[in-house]
Amino acid sequence: MASTIHEFTLTSIDGQPVSLSTYQGKVCLLVNVASRCGYTKQYKGLEELYRTYKDRGLVVLGIPSNDFGAQEPGTEAEIKSFCSTNYDVTFDMFAKVKVQGADQVPLYGYLTNTTGNSVQWNFNKFLVNKEGQVVKYYPSSVPPEDKTLRADIEALLG
Repeated sequence: MASTIHEFTLTSIDGQPVSLSTYQGKVCLLVNVASRCGYTKQYKGLEELYRTYKDRGLVVLGIPSNDFGAQEPGTEAEIKSFCSTNYDVTFDMFAKVKVQGADQVPLYGYLTNTTGNSVQWNFNKFLVNKEGQVVKYYPSSVPPEDKTLRADIEALLG
């Protein structure tokens, strides 16, 4: 059983393997995203959050999933274009994955087992400290502008 997210690898939206150990020493906010969801407008807030705190060590990891309502049907190229064109996303984006069910990627198995929270919908968020340990889960209804989320991020950034 993994003890940190740094033990996992994902595929970038451009098709390259990315070891999450790349993010050692960074505070990470992992978000399962979708382009055709009522919460899709959270991309704007996630980008703002990233731009506000990136110089202090925050990274936002956008992880597309089509698990809920088939709201992320596009290819990686289409997702990348959508995010860039509509929300000027500059935070790291990854290839589409399964975040629940039998084909759930190991990273999401770790995240859900660690927090005791299964992913219920698009734009669920997992906050991870600089050591790669999951410290908090936020449901879709918690927007990136949420004061508690921001306070939690600031506390981890130090």
